[in-house]
Amino acid sequence: MKIGIFDPYLDTLGGGEKYMLVLAQVLSEKHDVCIFWDKKKEDEIKAGAMQRFGLNLNTINFLDNIFSIKTPFLKRLWELQKYDVIVYLSDGSIPFSLKKNLIIHFQFPVERVKPSLLGRVKFLSVKQVICNSKFTKSYIDKKFYIDSKILYPPVDIMKNTTYKKENIILHVGRFSLDTKGNNFKKQDFMIDVFKKIATKITDWRFILIISVKKEDKEKIKSLRERAKGFPIEIIENPSNEKLWQMYQKAKIYWHASGFGENLEKNPEKAEHFGIATAEAMGAGAVPVVINAGGQPEIVMNGKNGFLWDTEEEFITRTKQIISNNTLWQEFSKEGQQAVIKFNKERFCEEIKGIVE
Repeated sequence: MKIGIFDPYLDTLGGGEKYMLVLAQVLSEKHDVCIFWDKKKEDEIKAGAMQRFGLNLNTINFLDNIFSIKTPFLKRLWELQKYDVIVYLSDGSIPFSLKKNLIIHFQFPVERVKPSLLGRVKFLSVKQVICNSKFTKSYIDKKFYIDSKILYPPVDIMKNTTYKKENIILHVGRFSLDTKGNNFKKQDFMIDVFKKIATKITDWRFILIISVKKEDKEKIKSLRERAKGFPIEIIENPSNEKLWQMYQKAKIYWHASGFGENLEKNPEKAEHFGIATAEAMGAGAVPVVINAGGQPEIVMNGKNGFLWDTEEEFITRTKQIISNNTLWQEFSKEGQQAVIKFNKERFCEEIKGIVE
């Protein structure tokens, strides 16, 4: 089959991009797969995928982006007909196609999009809608009056450990600001929380692994200023090897996307699934993460980690894990077992079943 793939956020190389690129890689084993993007940036994206995710995309061709606003509508329609399947990561938009060959993937609620007659017409070309979590599905199904399929992201599970655990609290996420300049992943908030408890956990460090685009290099300096004087380290755009080294060393994993936000009004500000949370658990880190978005689908509160709703509870649960090694060991073991169901092999088999 001839398969085309489009991800409008490809240059961010976050968890959502790992989802789409693993999808592309596995389908390219038996099919002719291309990615619609800026052809001039093919080498850059492929190098980034190898460095960030350890993904070899050499069997995949990059073609000029037919979904660009610069592409004439009729030309796009003509080109789409040439493909057996188009896997399209939606930012809320649905493309027109004269063929029922679209697989639309939603990774977050698109509450800003209003249902319309035009939208219903576009869905006539949609073969399947897939979502990355129950959380995302609950909003998408209600919004578009459909019954989408959940395809959880591919989570790499650490099978063999090389490094011993250290007193490290870890966070992994991209650096992103909303339209008001607020930190989407709440890295600033977590730094402030660590500073509040640092004097009581003097032998612990907080390490933030952050994916940063070139244009945001200056903006991230504010986080470094915030962390000055405390055992806090910020690692930008590490290699895949370095990332997994830190997963192995960390005892606790923090995540706070959605804290302080009106998630009823803006559900997209919560974590839509949480690949990093699952990867950290697979490597034995115990999650202390916000009770929002897709996180409760990964973490069973009080069994393999803690979910929290308030800053006070966030601090209390972190201290509880730090002060009770027996509890940490129990949660760590349970967490490693719990995330096996999200493994990459499962993802590959499921996407083959959907596409083929």
